[in-house]
Amino acid sequence: MTVTTLRTDHVPGTPRLAYDHAGAGEVVMFLHGIGGNASNWHRQLAMLADRYHAVAWDARGYGNSDDYAGALDFADFAHDLARLLDHLGCAQAHLCGLSMGGRIALDFHDRYPERVRSLVLVDTFPGYDASFTQEGRERFVRERRQPLLDGKEPADIAADVAATLVSPQAAPAVVQQLVDSMCRLHKESYLKTIEAMTMYQPVCDVSRIRVPVQVIVGADDRLTPPKVARKMAAAIPDARLLVLEDTGHLSNLENPDAFDACLRAFLDGQG
Repeated sequence: MTVTTLRTDHVPGTPRLAYDHAGAGEVVMFLHGIGGNASNWHRQLAMLADRYHAVAWDARGYGNSDDYAGALDFADFAHDLARLLDHLGCAQAHLCGLSMGGRIALDFHDRYPERVRSLVLVDTFPGYDASFTQEGRERFVRERRQPLLDGKEPADIAADVAATLVSPQAAPAVVQQLVDSMCRLHKESYLKTIEAMTMYQPVCDVSRIRVPVQVIVGADDRLTPPKVARKMAAAIPDARLLVLEDTGHLSNLENPDAFDACLRAFLDGQG
């Protein structure tokens, strides 16, 4: 069995961005969720390295990337992604985003459509519609931020949050991986991200997407359930959908064999 060496490098600038990567070829960019980091995608980086340049970032304020001054505009993530692609000398990439990472991928597509080769949207949604009122947004932000504002650290809430995200069938090692990711959160940046993501108004009009799309969702995902994924996939002209049984919100961690097989077949099919 070939051992793949993952490398960590950085994009200079403010903030400095860290990314893990392996392989060479077309760039496949992995974008983690609000409680994650690049390490969530290490299995996928190794799996794709024989044919692709597989890259997973730590978004600004996450993992090995720098924190930043001032408030976060959710659009900053899309502009940071453009910086990373520029740094790699990559004109166009395949994007794979989970949860918040999927929203970043969709926002990037809205802003830089010419730079997207394909999209893999995992346990995600196009944005909050008008039914999520301003009052509701503010209440949601308060509830999610309050334990941390009251003095708790990400490690104090990690186990409880993880339990709400995984399938009842999730292996203990998967739960622990998610807990470990949340323990690495940068508290102040995480607080900024909760507010920026929830208050971000645009909802992506997915019917305008003209690149191939693979939608993947866990059948037991309670945060972005299959009905959301089905609606999104049905609205995209060139989309296919995979629902993974006995899988919650972290499809690539909870059901990696089926996830990887789908991802590999989809990407190889774009050649």
